[in-house]
Amino acid sequence: MKKSALLSLGLLFGGIAGAAAQAAENGWTTLIDGTSGIENFNVVGEANWSATDGTIQATEGPGAAFLVTKESYGDFELRAEFWVSDDANSGIYMRCQDGTTITDRTCYEANIFDQRPDLTFGTGGIVHIAPVAEPFPKAGGKWNTYEITVDGSHLMVTLNGVKTADVEDTQFARGPIALQWARGTVRFRNVQIRPL
Repeated sequence: MKKSALLSLGLLFGGIAGAAAQAAENGWTTLIDGTSGIENFNVVGEANWSATDGTIQATEGPGAAFLVTKESYGDFELRAEFWVSDDANSGIYMRCQDGTTITDRTCYEANIFDQRPDLTFGTGGIVHIAPVAEPFPKAGGKWNTYEITVDGSHLMVTLNGVKTADVEDTQFARGPIALQWARGTVRFRNVQIRPL
């Protein structure tokens, strides 16, 4: 990543906002709030992550890229707001087994991919684990909210207030969380986590 891009990210995430402090009081830790957070992530891959309008955004790169938490998490609740273009391929990866090599076979991935060839594991699904039912959710062109609960073997994903995945799986017990860019425009804001 270029030095100027890292500087932009540092400026975006340089301080602690009142909202972040309030969330911490309720047991929530803010990973991205528009003014702080870059210190919580390692950058894996080469997307053009930048600070844009109180979000962290990526629009291009030579291949898939991730913001990977420096901390590992086992049981938790996660909530994140995201905006993606209609053609975007993104996702939130959980309990990753290797923080330097992120895949949907070594992490749980709550997918954000409206144009995935197999829509049963598109937006709202957990890839290879929990398909979504028709009508398939679409996230492109608007702000969306994911609420994700990972508690022991129980994985649950809620997209914009609608439960889209609810499954039991025991493959992965703990690991970092990763935010993905693979195609299109992807923006994240108000990303918070609360251990269970």
